[in-house]
Amino acid sequence: MKNKSSEERKISRRGILPILGGSLLLPFLGFSNTAIEDVSNSDEEDYQTLLKPDGTTVKVKISAIKKAKIVEKNVSNKSFLNWLGKKL
Repeated sequence: MKNKSSEERKISRRGILPILGGSLLLPFLGFSNTAIEDVSNSDEEDYQTLLKPDGTTVKVKISAIKKAKIVEKNVSNKSFLNWLGKKL
């Protein structure tokens, strides 16, 4: 009789198939942390770059833009240049 501990263990095809089948099921288990991602996304708001009258740009939260009062919706080029302080 041969000792099982001295024999080399051979991996057969039947031994590999359950391992492969089990590894294919891993994506369906869902190890994602969706609760943590939702919290981090709510803290970070989207910003939009706007132009100030002196010609510099400013990043402003979109929620502040939505709450702002619109003075004049369609501005002509002439009035825009006057607002910037540039002459034609």
